[in-house]
Amino acid sequence: MNPSTIQRVVVTGATGNVGTSLVRALAADPGVGSVLGLARRRPGLELPGVEWAELDLSLDQDAPRLARYVADADAVVHLAWRFGPTRDPVTTWETNVLGAVRVFDAVAAARVPALVYASSVGAYSPGPKGGAPVSEAWPTHGWPGAAYTREKAYLERVLDTFERDHPLIRVVRMRPVFLFKEESASEQRRIFAARFFPGQLMRPELLPVLPEFDGLRFQVLHTEDAADAYRRAVVRDVRGAFNLAAEPVLDGAALGELFHAHPVRVPAGAVRGALAAAWRLRLVSASPGLFDAVRHIPLLATERARRELGWEPSHTSLEALEAFLRGVRAGAGDDTAPLTGHRVG
Repeated sequence: MNPSTIQRVVVTGATGNVGTSLVRALAADPGVGSVLGLARRRPGLELPGVEWAELDLSLDQDAPRLARYVADADAVVHLAWRFGPTRDPVTTWETNVLGAVRVFDAVAAARVPALVYASSVGAYSPGPKGGAPVSEAWPTHGWPGAAYTREKAYLERVLDTFERDHPLIRVVRMRPVFLFKEESASEQRRIFAARFFPGQLMRPELLPVLPEFDGLRFQVLHTEDAADAYRRAVVRDVRGAFNLAAEPVLDGAALGELFHAHPVRVPAGAVRGALAAAWRLRLVSASPGLFDAVRHIPLLATERARRELGWEPSHTSLEALEAFLRGVRAGAGDDTAPLTGHRVG
């Protein structure tokens, strides 16, 4: 697709972590005419070149309006996702899976030229022994014990069928690692820890030791860098999957250096047991199944994104995590319902 033909881009989930960065990036791109951001609740953001509309993808009755919104689009970026409640996988399925299918159906019916979908490192099957980074060809069967990874893997199969049935639609699957920015800190604290977790505790001087366990090895990417990759996928004639990650890989030693804390080896089972107890008591939102999934996700090789998208992250993984920690301590947020800041402690 020639960039000059991108007159209108529709973005679902436009008020979340990636969405707020992406609509700004698209609106600033001279090759994009206009951007329509869809979300369950209208944000307070006023951005040049960006329009907003309210839409709930979990509702059948909103499907006709969705069809109207995408009817004149040159590209649709599907970011919308609901992470909780983790104790109610039926609710997340209705939004994440059935809502995504509604978007895919609307794109097919309108013959939108391009669909860019936010998949995830969580869609991948457990990584190889030895921890070598995997390419986009690695199996995407997820981890069966967590709703998030099951849903991401299921939608990969849905898109396999979509691509077979609609070969003229350019389908791109973005598979990023954990995404952080300062403005998303309050949202992510609520998602993974708890609404009342004291952000002021996230200070290096208050963490003299840091638990380290088998499987504590992961990648991070700044949200702004992920948004840049999504923008490139919209305006370039590319198809298929793209891994997105920054260097360096984070492990106990790297986190210990970041927090100025001494890593202390503990059994992974003990950490899981403590998390499971906290989850049952509703002290944290992240389920023990999600902990298992994180321990088994593979490291990602990003050569294809660098080669075909001309993409290069501008932040290191440590810089992305530092931005998140600043945001947690400050209660940072943005003027959207998902990202509303809330200083605690």
